[in-house]
Amino acid sequence: MSTFTVEEAKTLFPDEVVTRAVTRLLRVPGLAKPVALITLDNGHDHTRPSTFGPQSLLSLNAAFDEASAADVAAIAVTGKPFIFAVGADLTAVEKATSREQAVAIGQLGHDVFRRFTDSTVPTFAFVNGAAMGGGLELALSCHYRTLAANAAALALPEVFLGLFPGWGGTQLLPNLIGANDAVTVIFENALNQNKMLKPAQAAGLGVVDVVLESADYLEQSLIWLTKVVNGEITPPRREIDRGEGWDQAVARAKAIVHGKTKGAAPGALKALELLELARENDLTKGYAAETQALADVVMSDELRAGLYSFNLVQKRAKRPAGAPDRSLARAVTKVGIVGAGLMASQMALLFARRLKVPVVLTDIDQARVDKGVGYVHGEVDKLLGKKRVSPDEANRLKALVSGSLDKAAFADADFVIEAVFEELSVKQQVFAEVEEHVSAECVLATNTSSLSITEMASKLAHPERVVGFHFFNPVAVMPLLEIVRAEQTDDATLATAFAVGKELKKSSVLVKDAPAFVVNRLLTRFMGEVIKSVDEGTSFEVADKATEPLGLPMSPMILLQLVGSAVALHVSETMHHAFPDRFSVSSNMKKFVAAGKAAVWQWDAQGNQTVDPEVTALWEFGDKPLTGEEVKARALEALAEEIRIMLDEGVVAEAQDIDLCMILGAGWPFWLGGITPYLDRTGISEKVTGKRFLAPGVASVPTA
Repeated sequence: MSTFTVEEAKTLFPDEVVTRAVTRLLRVPGLAKPVALITLDNGHDHTRPSTFGPQSLLSLNAAFDEASAADVAAIAVTGKPFIFAVGADLTAVEKATSREQAVAIGQLGHDVFRRFTDSTVPTFAFVNGAAMGGGLELALSCHYRTLAANAAALALPEVFLGLFPGWGGTQLLPNLIGANDAVTVIFENALNQNKMLKPAQAAGLGVVDVVLESADYLEQSLIWLTKVVNGEITPPRREIDRGEGWDQAVARAKAIVHGKTKGAAPGALKALELLELARENDLTKGYAAETQALADVVMSDELRAGLYSFNLVQKRAKRPAGAPDRSLARAVTKVGIVGAGLMASQMALLFARRLKVPVVLTDIDQARVDKGVGYVHGEVDKLLGKKRVSPDEANRLKALVSGSLDKAAFADADFVIEAVFEELSVKQQVFAEVEEHVSAECVLATNTSSLSITEMASKLAHPERVVGFHFFNPVAVMPLLEIVRAEQTDDATLATAFAVGKELKKSSVLVKDAPAFVVNRLLTRFMGEVIKSVDEGTSFEVADKATEPLGLPMSPMILLQLVGSAVALHVSETMHHAFPDRFSVSSNMKKFVAAGKAAVWQWDAQGNQTVDPEVTALWEFGDKPLTGEEVKARALEALAEEIRIMLDEGVVAEAQDIDLCMILGAGWPFWLGGITPYLDRTGISEKVTGKRFLAPGVASVPTA
């Protein structure tokens, strides 16, 4: 057993929200001896899930002592309402200042959980609700598992955070369900936006033995336990392929990790090593390796950046810096959307689904309006086909979305957003037309990606009700909403925008009205340096792979293809007009767009990637090629410079908001911390700007 004492745990981690484990003995019909039921509860409701810090683990250990000391038929562990347990207390991980502390945390978790595995009395996990990370590892440590049919979240999300399942998960799961299915849970789901298992999926994979209805879940679990103890039920266990099947699983895991992280996330690489070790099915050896690997990762800056990212997304995103008092927000009972193209249609569906209010689309002709409304109805039908909405809900959603050629349809709207051509004069005209029909309190929002909202509102009678409401594509998927305050935007308008953003289930960041705001400004600067290197003579192959070590979700040229070359060129021209000394416009890009090219790369039937020869023919290359390292350095130094300027300009409140925007709006990895922690730890921040963006110990390993 780890040498951690309660007093030491309190001293090292005084702020731990302790999950208490309480043992009670239950008399169950059909069993001669009682069942020891251990309940995990941190004293809060389901909005503050139970976690395991050192004091919590010691409490669980003491509860197991009590259970095992009694003469019982079985030992079961369950959680408070809706929550089993959701893993390690990450604040304890963040506060570890030495490798010895990290080893002690890892060892303690293994020692306590393994008691459930090594018990001579049958052990059961009654997974009554969310079970993630260490919570699921505790369940896996038991001999048998039941699961409530309404359990909301089941996952091993550690690789997503820059960690790995370090309390037995890498060893137990592949030896329970097979290496290939374990790869799905540990790697594929975690790196696919932290995808959760539904109860039926968990049962199908063999992660749990049985799914029971939630109404009388505990009673049904005890009945099932009784049948297992009495030998009436023998839950099946898979035969594990430790040969070629395991080899194939490891190869698949490596491909997933390389594809998603490019080898930049230490936690994922450690998980690969541990998956290979699990083939031996030696828990003592495997747990020792997990503990040492856990200490290595916990004491890495990449993990600290990942935990910083997690806190930004879980905490800062829920309390946006600078947002006005929410009591100032006005009710929104109807939404108008100017435009009926793809972006506008995506917004219409989102507003209807989340706000459940009438949404009216307008455009310049009936065909466009019909197409927009038709798109929404078609998407609703897809949701119905996937059983994500009921037939009644599908009918209600379709009825909420309508179209009109007349902006008078907005007369009773409280919120009108435009999504028309990215041209200032066009947007000014649209708002002028809308203002003729709506009330003085109606919010006028714009989805512009780069234009001045202050100028857009300058000719209106009520410019104070204009606000930037910048979505990212695809609208339903990307979680970021840049809410932009123009010079005259009032607090009521801004509060309404934040309230709507919250109802849409978006994470909103307050941004000053500055060219291209945050994400597009930084991506344009970043992309501009890569394109410039190609203009100067660097090959597309070298330039596009230069940033691969960062583990970004896509390479610069693939990003260009996704954004659209014409859009990217337009934004670069806007930025060049605003800041000609830092943003250039590539003449080659102009020719690329004029030629109607959408992509640099092309792929053959075998998936081999080559540069489109037509692109090579139209591009004029210089005679000063750079190495990949030089391209990467140039792009990152440009980012550092631009971020410092943006912070000095007050575009956002703090560097944390820059990082939040890059994580949620551009999909930049947790292990980068968005971007500023990476720039700090590589020394680029100080080289370019003379100082760090974040204090030492913030998104990096603290000094003791």
